[in-house]
Amino acid sequence: MNYDLAMMALDGLKRSPITIRIEGGNVHIEGEHAGFKDLARLFLLLGGSESADAEDGIELQPGVHLTADSPALTMRLTG
Repeated sequence: MNYDLAMMALDGLKRSPITIRIEGGNVHIEGEHAGFKDLARLFLLLGGSESADAEDGIELQPGVHLTADSPALTMRLTG
């Protein structure tokens, strides 16, 4: 994974954090255009890396990348 590009996307989420809500068995992700673009970049970086380890992952933190009342979000490769 290109960590420089990941850091740029994480910095973008600091400026435009997204909101994650869990209602019943459903997960809702809401945010502005910029936040969704940066979230998509993170998914693409994780999924598109030819040399990624199964250990690669990113955690989005409430109050930083997510709104303060959102649960943390971890994205991790499984292999």
